[in-house]
Amino acid sequence: MRIFLDANVLFSAAKSDGFVRRLLDDLLASGHVLCADAYVAEEAQRNLAVKAPAGLATLAALLDRLEVAPVQAAPSALAALSVLPEKDRLIVAAARRMSCAALMTGDRTHFGRFYGSTLAGVAVHSPRSLARVAPLTAVWCCAPLGFSDLPDHFTESSVGRR
Repeated sequence: MRIFLDANVLFSAAKSDGFVRRLLDDLLASGHVLCADAYVAEEAQRNLAVKAPAGLATLAALLDRLEVAPVQAAPSALAALSVLPEKDRLIVAAARRMSCAALMTGDRTHFGRFYGSTLAGVAVHSPRSLARVAPLTAVWCCAPLGFSDLPDHFTESSVGRR
């Protein structure tokens, strides 16, 4: 499956060696293609530089393992997504442009009500919900942070801290 990663997922994976980083590693090991575009990569890099500069090298290494596309303007066909702020429409447009079946985002404010549904043909998931539906090779029941311990959404302070 092709999965588009929002900037907050990239940030969390780069900032700490917790659930999100392990999930991305397992998705890649399971044969999924993880995608981003320059817009989300730059946002993650900008936020890391301010909040957690030690994660910049990890972000660079992660981006080397992803399919990263250049930024393109959102097509007018996505004008129907007016329920989202413009910056979030760009995320859905990029996921669609990159032929992704899913968008993984921790942005519960703007995407939370769409978790488990589709926008413009792209399924919207939190990391937790995607871990439940994507075929994975790891045995997640053995992970220190199990599904029952992970909130439906995450924040940079709730991931990787146990």
